[in-house]
Amino acid sequence: MKTLHKTFALIALASSSAAFAASDFDTIDADGNGVISQSEAAVNADLTAVFTELDTDGNGELSKAEFANF
Repeated sequence: MKTLHKTFALIALASSSAAFAASDFDTIDADGNGVISQSEAAVNADLTAVFTELDTDGNGELSKAEFANF
């Protein structure tokens, strides 16, 4: 029975983590200004890792077009 409880707890933790892992533009663009700043991108480790590469115009923000390459 303890194993069953641990399994459910692990599933609940994994699903809640997935819910908080922002992966779409509108979710990450927290202030709704139409671009993703580096601080907003910090909610997604994968996006943070490639932010500079995606920021093709070098302005420190990702437009929807730039984010589409993610």
